[in-house]
Amino acid sequence: MTTDRALHEIDHGKKLAALGAEDVWGWGSAAGQLRARRRAELILRGAELGPGMKALEIGCGTGLFTRMFAESGAEIVAVDISGELLEEARKRGLPPDRVRFVEMRFEDSDIHGPFDAVIGSSILHHLEIEAALRRIFELLKPRGRMSFAEPNMLNPQIAIQKNVPWIKERLGDSPDETAFIRFSFAKLLERAGFERTEIVPFDWLHPGTPVPLIAAVSRLGGLFEKLPGVREFAGSLLIRAVRDPH
Repeated sequence: MTTDRALHEIDHGKKLAALGAEDVWGWGSAAGQLRARRRAELILRGAELGPGMKALEIGCGTGLFTRMFAESGAEIVAVDISGELLEEARKRGLPPDRVRFVEMRFEDSDIHGPFDAVIGSSILHHLEIEAALRRIFELLKPRGRMSFAEPNMLNPQIAIQKNVPWIKERLGDSPDETAFIRFSFAKLLERAGFERTEIVPFDWLHPGTPVPLIAAVSRLGGLFEKLPGVREFAGSLLIRAVRDPH
């Protein structure tokens, strides 16, 4: 079923492809590249992926994170709703015996599992979230893991960016995307049937950080991530959960 939200995301993918998606997302700067690498490592750690395992990546976009996820040695099915962004992903030349790209809307897809893990970076906030979580649960093996990084609505910049329409458009967001608050998101995970849920605020390094300041900002961010109260305002949330064993 193609919803208005899905149509908006397809149109948004075309705009991103034309403008240079990774520049719009901020992954191309020196700070952005460090953020991407750290984020991928945290997602992989949460998924516990390794050789011989099978993972589904939702919202792979240009394949930037797919490339890093593939370094785990796992077999990856990477899906996205945007054909234009998938064209960029396929240009990366990732090993076809372990990485397969598929164009589809995730929430009502007919993709077949089960998977050891379902993973993604900055994608759940684009989706019909309750339907998406139910589908993730269905696709996981018993004791399979979901591991995602998503924007934190308690971060002041994120809150403004996701809720002021003209700023949202100017900064390259799609019309319907949002962000999450970790306490309410934990309840969504519980309702979907997940166990051992863990949602951790992280990431204080802005992609626009000048190169001479990256090391200092990273150290300060590491401190902030450990401070109760302060850490709640970090830019991102690391979301991990396990499907029940039945």
